[in-house]
Amino acid sequence: MDKTVATCAQAIADIPSGASLAVGGFGLNGIPHNLIAALFEQGATDLVTVSNNCGVDGWGLGVLLDAKRIARTTGSYVGENKEFERQYLHGELEVELVPQGTLAERLRAGGCGIPAFFTPAGVGTMVADGGLPWRYAPDGSIAIASPPKEVRRFDGCEYVLEHGIICDFALVRASVGDRHGNLVFAKATRNFNPLCAMAGRVTIAEVEELVEPGAISPEDVHLQGIFVQRVVRVGSADKRVERVTTRKREEN
Repeated sequence: MDKTVATCAQAIADIPSGASLAVGGFGLNGIPHNLIAALFEQGATDLVTVSNNCGVDGWGLGVLLDAKRIARTTGSYVGENKEFERQYLHGELEVELVPQGTLAERLRAGGCGIPAFFTPAGVGTMVADGGLPWRYAPDGSIAIASPPKEVRRFDGCEYVLEHGIICDFALVRASVGDRHGNLVFAKATRNFNPLCAMAGRVTIAEVEELVEPGAISPEDVHLQGIFVQRVVRVGSADKRVERVTTRKREEN
């Protein structure tokens, strides 16, 4: 039952090139940047990622993107990653953009063994009708476009069929974890992390604090250890803010 691994390098050592990864975080909040850095050093390439966004230039998934180690990504937000934009528009990266709530539910459904579900989000748009550019050609034309999806009517309303997401691995970050893999996320760092963890066949969690089994009250567990296969303690250093906004202090 002890799922702890000594280092991030050991935790991600068996991730092969071409693997699909569900990666937690929102912007730079709650991202497993230590596991991502270890994966960069490990050398896997042609990765298929599923994450709300793809980090920023030089940080988070942006590290792998800058090295052209990501072949395809599914997400809901491009963010402020200039290299992401460049690779996408120049036909170097395949991108599936998904409404944010739909992405969350696709991850949850995959983790719960639900193959597909119907949602009203995207009905009447290219999300349902198809034609969204997944990959551009070098000349700017669309090389691969999204296919049309099934639309059905329930109680007088139209709904589009979306498929659950299951990935080979999941990389997540938690504030506290025990040796059995039970995790606690601090405030907004929970974001997509539990959903990504559920969607991974092998889920690897980096935790700031590692505690013994029983130290976390059952009612405080945000993600049960059944969804986690490996835990590695990383501490709390080296966190970044995507965009710092401040205001002048009011003079007394």
